[in-house]
Amino acid sequence: MSAEVFPVYRPSSSPLPLRQRTLRRSVSLSGEGLFTGQPVQLVMHPANAGHGIVFQRLDCPSAAPLRATLHSVKATPRCTILGHDQIQVQTVEHLLSALRAFHIDNALITLTGPEVPIADGSALSFIEMIKKTGIEELTEEKLSKILRAPVFFSQEDTHIIALPAQEFRISYTLHYPHSPLIRSQFYTIAVDEESYEKEIAPCRTFCLYEEIAPLLEKGLIKGGGLESAVIISEDRVLNPEGLRFPDEMVRHKILDLIGDLSLMENPLLAHIIAIRSGHATNVAFARLLQNQINREPS
Repeated sequence: MSAEVFPVYRPSSSPLPLRQRTLRRSVSLSGEGLFTGQPVQLVMHPANAGHGIVFQRLDCPSAAPLRATLHSVKATPRCTILGHDQIQVQTVEHLLSALRAFHIDNALITLTGPEVPIADGSALSFIEMIKKTGIEELTEEKLSKILRAPVFFSQEDTHIIALPAQEFRISYTLHYPHSPLIRSQFYTIAVDEESYEKEIAPCRTFCLYEEIAPLLEKGLIKGGGLESAVIISEDRVLNPEGLRFPDEMVRHKILDLIGDLSLMENPLLAHIIAIRSGHATNVAFARLLQNQINREPS
């Protein structure tokens, strides 16, 4: 039996910066939310060391800021929603994924609406924002973590494992047996700025038309379309331009997983192996992983 060779992208830079990072200047993006369809302007501002990633709804001036942490996760219905009693911010995962991949630890993100703009359904717009404004390295040290013992999570047919490693690597298996086009896909990548921008950031959110048709009819996806997602019907891609990668779907799952894991307290070096995970299980696993790290000796 011949062995199958899986695509691997190896980074050329060091795994993690030693200092905390923020943005050099403020930078903005306007667009619509995928689910709400509401127009929104998003601005990313520099922030001091220790500030973290914080969202502020400008249309709700009396509401307290919303920190991008596991404690703030309110729901995970086909996206990740952060919220507290006063406000919520929806579909944060693509933006958070880009910030984590480029090691941005501190930023204030202001929005004029309830949802992060979907743009083209990938993280490219957020990478362009980061590169446009530039990155400022602060004098304060970064508090990163290295996993010391394996962590396992299983829920029905979803499985996620974290193994100790000297890099941040994600290996993901996607299984859509009911889709003749997707079927099973696997991708593994050691994540750094270069590999993320080239191999992960361009990959768009995707859906099966048969699954979202009822949601469209109910008006639950007001900002979705071929310009903001890959839509698959049976054995064909409905987008005129086709796919950006033959395995774009599994790569986007890695993009989402990076965003959800960014809600942990500190950047982490580990090899994450995921099978059929989504936002809800990503967040559940992140909580389990955070608890394990908190118990480990420093």
